Amino acid sequence: MTDPVRVVLVDDHVLFRTGLEVVLGADPRVEVVGQAADGVAAVEVARAARPDIVILDLRLPGCSGLECCRRIRDELPDTQVLVLTASDAEDDLVAALRAGAGGYLVKDGDPAELVEAVLGLREGRSIVPPDLAARALTDLARFDRQAAAGPIGQLTPREREVLALVALGLRNREIAARLFIAENTAKNHVQRVLTKLGMSSRAEAAAFAVRAGLLSPS
Repeated sequence: MTDPVRVVLVDDHVLFRTGLEVVLGADPRVEVVGQAADGVAAVEVARAARPDIVILDLRLPGCSGLECCRRIRDELPDTQVLVLTASDAEDDLVAALRAGAGGYLVKDGDPAELVEAVLGLREGRSIVPPDLAARALTDLARFDRQAAAGPIGQLTPREREVLALVALGLRNREIAARLFIAENTAKNHVQRVLTKLGMSSRAEAAAFAVRAGLLSPS
């Protein structure tokens, strides 16, 4: 049996954190291993608990959710960050992805969606609601395409294939099956792509792939 996903909750509203703990704790595949009410404490709790996923709000006292995300990703590269916030603004989504978040959800979503996002993020999926991602493309398109084309030139043809499949939300195992390579080889390709592009999450790379024209949004 697969070990439960270990999660730390970060939000300055204790009632909201309690609600999240109830929702997540009701699923045996998820285990809440820590909580924090501000950004500074969140980094300390994550450092001590070393969870699989930190769920955090963007609006936090102490240090912002974006800064908190950056610190956690820098110190704990194996820990993913799922932003759960009230904002559905495109700018906030893009900023969160650039800070290293692997997923982004809005607080008015269905509780079941949160559980599935946590499980999906652990499996390597990029977690961004399709409607929000589509709207974010408008913001991303404002960037100069030449800036997007430059880093793409650093990738080998195989790495460009892998990046496109990451953008489609495929996991390492699924990428391996699609390209007829070993899963560990697919994992290494993904890591090299992220390194070459200077990115810290699959979600950020997925947004970049669309911006660079590797695939069209559905």
